[in-house]
Amino acid sequence: MKLIVALTGASGQIVGIRLIEKLISKGIEVYAIASRAAKITMKSETEYDETYLRSIATKYYDEDEIYAPFSSGSFRHDGMAIVPCSIKTASSIAYGITDNLITRSADVTLKEGRKLVVAVREAPLHKGHLSALMRLSELGAVVYPLVLSFYSKPKTIEELVDFTVSRIMEQFGIEVEYKRWE
Repeated sequence: MKLIVALTGASGQIVGIRLIEKLISKGIEVYAIASRAAKITMKSETEYDETYLRSIATKYYDEDEIYAPFSSGSFRHDGMAIVPCSIKTASSIAYGITDNLITRSADVTLKEGRKLVVAVREAPLHKGHLSALMRLSELGAVVYPLVLSFYSKPKTIEELVDFTVSRIMEQFGIEVEYKRWE
């Protein structure tokens, strides 16, 4: 299995990082992209940086490397997750603005009928945000807001993050174990 995972500048960088770690641990090829804003936010929120992403991903790209193989529909992959996804990125994808590798890859993913999961991290949402997210959904994307879930009775932030990551992985049909609703 091959997945593209992009991190944009929204808060919640640890969720994208942890998703890459868990996918790699399952033997999945991960083509990672981080936007310039993601790198800034990552340094602010975590102890990780671009060097770490390069070390764990199968292959790493910057957002301006539009020649990456998955910017073309001829590159076979099983889907793309944008975690976290800024409203700027979500809106760009919704309206066909493909000015960097993240939005171009997402556009290609949708046009090829592959799964696109957009893990939006913004609150509160105004009508413009909701309109863009509705448009993404209508285009076939899975809009997956990064919201906390408490029925698993998490004791740590890591447990909250891992629960969300597991749910995102399931969107791609990946078997994961976690505490489910009973």
